[in-house]
Amino acid sequence: MMQSFDDRVNQQALMAEVDWAGRAVRIEYQWLCEENADANADAALLVFLHEGLGSISMWRDFPQTLCRALGCRGLVYSRPGYGQSTPRATDEVWGPDFMHRQAHEVLPALLLALGVDTAANPPCLLGHSDGGSIALLYAARFPDRVAGAVVLAPHIMVEDISVSSIAKARTAYLDTDLRQRLGRHHANPDSAFWGWNNSWLNPAFRLWSIEKDIATIACPLLAVQGLDDEYGTLAQIRGIAKVVPQTELLEMAECGHSPHRDQPALLTSRMERFFKQHAF
Repeated sequence: MMQSFDDRVNQQALMAEVDWAGRAVRIEYQWLCEENADANADAALLVFLHEGLGSISMWRDFPQTLCRALGCRGLVYSRPGYGQSTPRATDEVWGPDFMHRQAHEVLPALLLALGVDTAANPPCLLGHSDGGSIALLYAARFPDRVAGAVVLAPHIMVEDISVSSIAKARTAYLDTDLRQRLGRHHANPDSAFWGWNNSWLNPAFRLWSIEKDIATIACPLLAVQGLDDEYGTLAQIRGIAKVVPQTELLEMAECGHSPHRDQPALLTSRMERFFKQHAF
């Protein structure tokens, strides 16, 4: 019997244990295209940061396909609360700083646990949605530890369209089979969904902004937004370019919130150009 893609991912994924906020947390991770490192000692490492409801398996084949096209290695992982990683405790509430904490605390701890020497060989980052915001925050906090970053549909501020779509997602989770479908990708779908949804719909989160935080980003940056994105407008990536002048923008037609699913060929082609231009 042929295995599903999700089954193959779960078998290949490993677990790293890190200390986060005084407790041991297990993080699901997977290395990709290690053969590129064997063939090329200078092969770059690309770290994938998933969306607000994402996980390793929700990326599907895109990370592997992209790393092969770029000739780089890859590292994909599920943040705490997601995938097969340690779930969020039932009474654990993520505050408005939850993306800051992922960027400043969890990602550095994971890279250290996995032996990634970010000082000697700074990795590149690719983040989608919340993962894009986390990539920006990490690059801003550790400007000399990132070679480059690509952010897909990132958030740097809260827009009405974002809150409206996230409120619709809550209704879908309660009234449709969304919970069941997320259960294919998360050991505890309630952990993933309510951690994300309650944070974004918290009235205090309406004031969230990282526009000032990202001014210290020094690495090359490619910011991508779909023209049909139901979770954000072009103001997000254009706002990044105002603060980070080396930003390259890619505005995609016929593309929603997930450029890697809606326009994978165009995104891969542009990333190949970006990698060659900056010699990653």
